[in-house]
Amino acid sequence: MATKPTESITILSLRKLSLGTAEPQVKEPKTFTVEDAVETIGFGRFHIALFLIMGSTGVVEAMEIMLIAVVSPVIRCEWQLENWQVALVTTMVFFGYMVFSILFGLLADRYGRWKILLISFLWGAYFSLLTSFAPSYVWFVFLRTMVGCGVSGHSQGLIIKTEFLPTKYRGYMLPLSQVFWLAGSLLIIGLASVVIPTIGWRWLIRIASIPGIILIMAFKFIPESARFNVSTGNTQAAVATLEHIAKMNRSVMPEGKLVEPVLEKRGRFADLLDAKYLRTTLQIWVIWLGISFAYYGVILASAELLERDLVCGSKADSEVVVTGGDSGESQSPCYCHMFAPSDYRTMIISTIGEIALNPLNILGINFLGRRLSLSITMGCTALFFLLLNICTSSAGLIGFLFMLRALVAANFNTIYIYTAEVYPTTMRALGMGISGSLCRIGAMVAPFISQVLMSASILGALCLFSSVCVVCAISAFTLPIETKGRALQQIK
Repeated sequence: MATKPTESITILSLRKLSLGTAEPQVKEPKTFTVEDAVETIGFGRFHIALFLIMGSTGVVEAMEIMLIAVVSPVIRCEWQLENWQVALVTTMVFFGYMVFSILFGLLADRYGRWKILLISFLWGAYFSLLTSFAPSYVWFVFLRTMVGCGVSGHSQGLIIKTEFLPTKYRGYMLPLSQVFWLAGSLLIIGLASVVIPTIGWRWLIRIASIPGIILIMAFKFIPESARFNVSTGNTQAAVATLEHIAKMNRSVMPEGKLVEPVLEKRGRFADLLDAKYLRTTLQIWVIWLGISFAYYGVILASAELLERDLVCGSKADSEVVVTGGDSGESQSPCYCHMFAPSDYRTMIISTIGEIALNPLNILGINFLGRRLSLSITMGCTALFFLLLNICTSSAGLIGFLFMLRALVAANFNTIYIYTAEVYPTTMRALGMGISGSLCRIGAMVAPFISQVLMSASILGALCLFSSVCVVCAISAFTLPIETKGRALQQIK
């Protein structure tokens, strides 16, 4: 009788075991996203090469943009130009930039960042070389406009860097790209000080085209963005790119299969104005426009202040009147003042200011966040524009210009990073392209404020620059999304 309970318990246990093994569990295969792969692979040799090659696009862009500032006094004399004609050259360069920035952004989201970057460099180098043979002022304006069209595609280099960098490195590596812009600015000013007085401005343009041509050959070492490839359904190419990066970095890929949704709707204007991004987009556009207005305003105002010492009212001592035409009615006076070696040195010193606040800018971006950091630097920019109204010594003027260049460069650093981070892959290039396009409106207006209005009223011009910076500071502070530490979004 003692064994009966034991037997019934044993039979019951076997039945439970049998029922438990009747339904085996199916293990789900492991998967990962591009974001997972980028974070797992980490930072290494590939990213250093990426930083050097894609960062060098800033050298070329800076040389082409700054070229106008150093050539303006020469063409003013050679073709006997008035102030508005000199300003029109810069305006048309940015008009070309504005139109093609949208087009290149749209095409980059649909056909790839790498292809558009290559096309833009080929375009820019070709028309830059042609500019050196311009037979007249009209041809010069047209060809520089075409150069502006090509330069507008250089921002794809920043997008490629952003999409390959791990999250925690973006706030450090992207601001360091300012070093390349600084290098390009210093290089063109240094070349101008040697080339223009000896063999002329045409040879300066030809020499300035060489870095862009060399860089084109280096693009083959950087692949297309893996984030873009998966958005188009080309998962195989994305995996191959990620494996190549892992091999270069001596790292490993995540386990499993790369799985991302295919995004058919890419590069659509409507997405930027979707309810989720509408407020952010509008405020970004205001900030881009204001930052560009202030940045190029500082560059061109520096040249004007150096040429004619407008603040202290001693411009008459440095003016040479050039007249054109045979009759008195056709004669129109214009200022003809070539840069002296001391002027080039002052431009170099003020340009070096662009890197002066870079360490603080990096700390601000990573610890205060993108929004607060941008708001602070924009507010300080407004203050230093007002300080330019003070009649001071040459050293004081250089000091103000130095700080202004440092602040406007920090502003550009932060808004570039924020814009690249806030939009998802489906519209990142288009968002950057339209922002870059709208900011050129500010760049187009800046010459007429710095080179025309400033001649009539320096107080009015500098107060206008300051007011725009205050508006941008408020817009930056009230941005609805903070991107510090935020993973790049694949879809909206």
